[in-house]
Amino acid sequence: MKFRAIDICYVGLFTAFMMIGANITSLVPFMVIGGVPITLQTFFAILAGAVLGSRLGAISMLVYAIVGLAGAPVFARFSGGIGEFLSPSFGFIISFIFTSYFVGKIIEKNQHLYVYFIASIVGLITNYFIGTNWMFFAYKVWAAAPEGFTYKMAWLWMALPLPKDIILSLFAGWMAYRLHKTVKINSFVNQPKV
Repeated sequence: MKFRAIDICYVGLFTAFMMIGANITSLVPFMVIGGVPITLQTFFAILAGAVLGSRLGAISMLVYAIVGLAGAPVFARFSGGIGEFLSPSFGFIISFIFTSYFVGKIIEKNQHLYVYFIASIVGLITNYFIGTNWMFFAYKVWAAAPEGFTYKMAWLWMALPLPKDIILSLFAGWMAYRLHKTVKINSFVNQPKV
């Protein structure tokens, strides 16, 4: 797998975007529901896949996860370290890798505007499915679950940020479409490797 200098720059750029998007809650700390911070990470994960393609988008999210697990305070609320793996919200960090990959894969096949929107919603579903199931499992197995915590309650918690995430996901799809049209890029991943 060869990387051009520009590939490394794009991966670094979207890794940095995720770090910023994760810590938006440091400005508004009340935006935490069920131990899960409301962030802009889903937006940036979808945007990474839509702009960079499946390969580079997923790699940028993987780099973000590795940097955070290595101890850099890049996760939500400036947290980091290997202990974050046990956090109920860590499933969302894992989901960003798959979210970017699936979004990129869908868009690489067809670059009409409606496909960007479909890919964005598929990315959001992927994000919620992996993240919410991890959160439920974590609370039931090793984290201190609130009294009466159920699978339904886990999904009800996620209903609160859902409208925001739907709007931002569609906006990410539209933004990526406009970028590709304006900059005349079909997919960074399709450019020849040197």
